[in-house]
Amino acid sequence: MSKASELLATEKAMTTGSAMGPFYSGVQSLPPRRIRLIGVPLDLGASRRGVDMGPSAVRVAGLEARLEALGHVVTDGGNISVAIAETKTVGEQNARYLKEITETCTKAAEMVVKTLEEGMTPVILGGDHSVAAGSVSGVAEFYRRQHQKIGLIWIDAHSDINTPASSPSGNVHGMPLAALLGLEPASLANIFGWSPKVAPENTVLVGVRDIDATEKENIKRAGVTEVYTMRDIDERGMRTVMEEALRAAGRGTAGYHVSLDMDWIDPEDAPGVGTPVRGGATYREAHLAMEIIADHGRMLSFEIVEVNPVIDEHNRTADLAVELISSAFGKKIL
Repeated sequence: MSKASELLATEKAMTTGSAMGPFYSGVQSLPPRRIRLIGVPLDLGASRRGVDMGPSAVRVAGLEARLEALGHVVTDGGNISVAIAETKTVGEQNARYLKEITETCTKAAEMVVKTLEEGMTPVILGGDHSVAAGSVSGVAEFYRRQHQKIGLIWIDAHSDINTPASSPSGNVHGMPLAALLGLEPASLANIFGWSPKVAPENTVLVGVRDIDATEKENIKRAGVTEVYTMRDIDERGMRTVMEEALRAAGRGTAGYHVSLDMDWIDPEDAPGVGTPVRGGATYREAHLAMEIIADHGRMLSFEIVEVNPVIDEHNRTADLAVELISSAFGKKIL
């Protein structure tokens, strides 16, 4: 797309947004971005199938149009190719399909680097949460080449910091944060040949409420201290938690990657997720968190994972995913 075409598309989106219903009311005040959507329909990292259809469900829910209505210029980069489980062997039981997951994450990482090199903001649509090992690696690699580091906001019901040695299931979608922090699995940790991808002091967990006993030890082992549970949100409020989280992730960094697992939200509002856990963030708490991220303006990239249309209700979870992405990219009530 030429610069002139980009400007025309941006102008059109900004002038037509208010005609598209109440969701679109109010054009964002943040500078418009050039966004590339990257689908990673990976479901090899989980026991329950179906999240491979998540990227399609989010697209069907109108993500591109809603971001364009906010003034952004959006390009859909299509999907990263993913192996089909039925055509592969599981491999080691303590890290199932690790070879295939590493291959997919490496391709995703390379696409993220290319996207950033072209001056675009990557928005990754998962798939299970193991895709984060690729997306975060790509962002970290791009900024490492500029002698900068990145922060990570991990918004999830789970800490995903198991290793093959500690995992009770062997499902790799419970291991990406461990890999990014330089633990195991080694093949995921060493994408681009270096590790760790993020420093523990710039890594923040928000809204966790289901952590394995071994993961608690891994959190300590990795040196992560900024961990906000749902109790912290209950007692202190979402604004206080998010302000502290963004300060920690942004301290001494170029900005931060936001990794949002839809199971962070209570199943009442997001029933179609890979691993639902009661007691999550409410609809408005989730929007407030995204709105605060937009207000700070330091988000480098964004991903949303674990949307499972197979167990969803009329695509409710994908619809909510689109709403939350819109809030993270500047959609305001007024």
